[in-house]
Amino acid sequence: MVAKSNTLKVEANALFKSGSVDAAINKYVEAMAACPTYLDYEQAVLQSNLAACHLKLDEWKEAADNATASLDSLDRLEREEKEKSAEQARAEADSNDVEAEIVSAGAAKAGPAIAKPDEDPAEAARRKRQDDIARIRSKALMRRARAKSELGGWSNMEGAISDYKRLAAMPDLSAVDKKIVQSQLRVLPPRAKAAQEQETAEMWGKLKELGNGILRPFGLSTDSFQMNKDEKTGGYSMNFQGGGGGGGGGGGTDKP
Repeated sequence: MVAKSNTLKVEANALFKSGSVDAAINKYVEAMAACPTYLDYEQAVLQSNLAACHLKLDEWKEAADNATASLDSLDRLEREEKEKSAEQARAEADSNDVEAEIVSAGAAKAGPAIAKPDEDPAEAARRKRQDDIARIRSKALMRRARAKSELGGWSNMEGAISDYKRLAAMPDLSAVDKKIVQSQLRVLPPRAKAAQEQETAEMWGKLKELGNGILRPFGLSTDSFQMNKDEKTGGYSMNFQGGGGGGGGGGGTDKP
């Protein structure tokens, strides 16, 4: 299954490079279906590649979804590897304790200790694995951030800003990616603020329309009320402004 998935991935890569993006998407999907689901790293690579395909086609939501799936796979992989490392450390500690108990002082002096096998290859393999994970994570973050910024809207742009901030903190980011990240962290915050203000205004407009429908039978409207924002807390309070005349004394005593 793994061999079949790798073959399909190679074919998909070639299709992507040749510009046959739709065909590449189909091949990547086939590769994912052939790849065992427990192979989180391999799945993450395929999902990140799918995100790249969707970016090429301006399919922003699909790109964001695939990039998120890639990042989720990497997160699972890192959690599993941390758990394995912790278990290995506990096992080694237990083994050392047993050795300390069963080797007498006399036996320890009888001859030199047996040298431990060289651990450098294992450490090198571990570092390479970490580098590979970091590389795929940076690609997936770049692709998700781009997709979310293109999707627009306050929530998406805030998500893109969060991804770009994570990327800015990565030590091994390429010079090209660093330039993109720095540029986006300059231009996105004002766009996000403008989107927030627009969406807030639209929300209040819809609430006002709903409120007018409820108040109309009572001869009132939302114009009869004033919303005051507390700049310290960001909350709002509502004051009745009166209006409309109506009987019984005190009609002019309402204060805004």
